[in-house]
Amino acid sequence: MNQPAQILLVIVVIVLTALLTAIGIQVYLILKEAKKSVEKVNKILDDTGTITESVAKPVSSLSSSITNFSGVAGILSLLLKKKKKPEVDLPNE
Repeated sequence: MNQPAQILLVIVVIVLTALLTAIGIQVYLILKEAKKSVEKVNKILDDTGTITESVAKPVSSLSSSITNFSGVAGILSLLLKKKKKPEVDLPNE
């Protein structure tokens, strides 16, 4: 009477062990792919940061040049501006 229950229990343990092993292998492979994906995303973000820096430097220097040019233009316009004589309103008699 005990013999069939023990055989069934051994079969169940073997099947569950096989299933858990297969699930463990699948989880390992999924985590391995996730690691590769995260590494690729990290590389993309690093490249994006490098590209952003390389674009920002010329734009910053161009902005600085425009600011300097507008400052020089403002000074030149002040220097070249003719002084107008103040107009005096005479009262009407």
